Formats: sequence, structure tokens, C-alpha cells
Amino acid sequence: MRMKDAQSKAEILVEALPWIRDFSGDTIVIKYGGHAMVDDELRSAFATDVAFLRHVGLRPVVVHGGGPQIDAMLDRLDIAPNFRAGLRVTDEATMEVVRMVLTGKVQRELVSLINADAPYAVGLSGEDAGMLKARPRVAEADGETIDLGRVGDIAAVDPTQISQLLDAGRIPVVSTVASDIEGTGVLNINADTAAAAIAAALGARKLLMLTDVEGIYADYPNPDSLITRMSAAQLRALTPSLAAGMVPKAQAALDAVSQGVRSVHIIDGRMAHAMLLEIFTDEGIGTLIHAGGPEGPTPARKGATS
Repeated sequence: MRMKDAQSKAEILVEALPWIRDFSGDTIVIKYGGHAMVDDELRSAFATDVAFLRHVGLRPVVVHGGGPQIDAMLDRLDIAPNFRAGLRVTDEATMEVVRMVLTGKVQRELVSLINADAPYAVGLSGEDAGMLKARPRVAEADGETIDLGRVGDIAAVDPTQISQLLDAGRIPVVSTVASDIEGTGVLNINADTAAAAIAAALGARKLLMLTDVEGIYADYPNPDSLITRMSAAQLRALTPSLAAGMVPKAQAALDAVSQGVRSVHIIDGRMAHAMLLEIFTDEGIGTLIHAGGPEGPTPARKGATS
């Protein structure tokens, strides 16, 4: 039995070799979120995987949000959520908590976890040196214009700092707080949107998005309807029928591939080592979105043209 287990592990390593060779030197952006952020074992596995990617020659960039941690801190501070027409409004007090939790707590914990392997990770805020610039978001609801407060949409990305860190062999860990392009302070940015914009600005090969489902379903929540591979055109046609929580991820994926990212992978962050399974095995897991035609590039699921 021990010999069979050893042989099985060797076969996995052999299967990974072509993908390690193919992706070596490539930049990949990882949007870290969902259950993987709040489960201690998954957090540890994620940090190990990021270090592994660095050790085998990839250039990982981690972009994170922190919704559950922000909500927990708001509750502790007795700051009630503010809604208008069903939409959450981020006022100044809430924004201070967002800033504190994302950059001062979530990011520092993740940097420490990655650096337990080797001192590679460096924390950055989107505010730093104007990396992320955004403009305030205004929404429409029930015919009314809603000012969402300190919530923003990306206006510009300056990837210089991230590129310099990657060239130095570091792992950038980016919190999604941006400078207001109008000079009025800072704005909270959706992490999916920020990750897509950063991936495009870096010319990343891949964008990986961790979520709490297996991928994109043609008929959610039927597990048999999981789509393993689809083109941007197919995703665009399917988006109106997606579950509400998947829509921002789908739009971020479309934005990324339209701006030159070669593939986006939506994977289940509830599974330990999901990133390694997606990147370094022939079958992969989750859903891969590519910019090709309806049939997509062939022959391999993650092939050299993906």
C-alpha cells in the first residue's frame, strides 16, 4: 500500500511537470476570498499553495477583500449597516473600519502566513503610491440615483510597485482600498473587480478567483450543470441567468479576458489546494474562461493557448 501511495504521488508530480514548465515565469493574479479566508485550515493551505507557486517559478500576486471580517468588526463596534433602496451605503465611519480591517488585519495575517515558509510576501494597499485610482460609484434603484458613499469603481491602475516586487522575487499581497481620483479620500473597491483590473494592468497570464461554489453552473444549483470550460462569449450570454453572487465574478472575468488576460479560473476555495489542482493537473477543477471562439483553444483544457 505504501508503495502504491508513493507511486501515485510520483505520477502526480510527473503530470504537473509540463504545466510547471509552461507557466514558469508567468504572472498570475489570485483573488482570495470566500470560505478560504475564515477557515484556519484553508487559510494555511492557501498560504502554502501561494509559496509553492513562487518556488516553482510562477509570479503570484494576491488580491483580497474581507467582507466577513469587516462585518464582524462593524458589529463589535456597534456600527449599524446603512442601506438605501436595498443597497449598502459605506459612510465615513464604515470606511475607516474597512480600511483598518483590510490593510491592518486581513492583509497582515495573510502576509504572516505566507512568510512562515519564507520571507517573500509584502503587503500593499491600493492607496500606496497611487496604485489604484477610483471614482465614487453611483447606482440607480427604483428610478432613484443612490450615492453609495465611499464605494468606488476602478479608474486607473499603476502596476509599477507590483512589478518591481515581482522582479525582486516577492509576493505582493494587495488590499482593495483605492485613492479617490477626485482627491476626496479613499474608496472601497470590490475585490473581484480590483483583481481583474490588476491582472490586466500586469499582463497576467491567468486570473484565479476563489469562491464558495465549484464554478459556474449552467443551471444553478444543479451540480451536474457545472461548466468546466467556456468562452467569454458564452459567459456573456449566460450572465443574466447567473445567481446574484456570481454576477460580479462573471463581469470581472469578462473584463479581464477582454483586456488581454489569457484565462480566468473560477474555483472552489472550500477545497484545500484547489489552486494547485487547477493549475498543475490535466483536468483541473472549476470553470475556465478564455477569450477564444465558441469551442475555445484545443487540445488541452489549460493548454498553451489558453
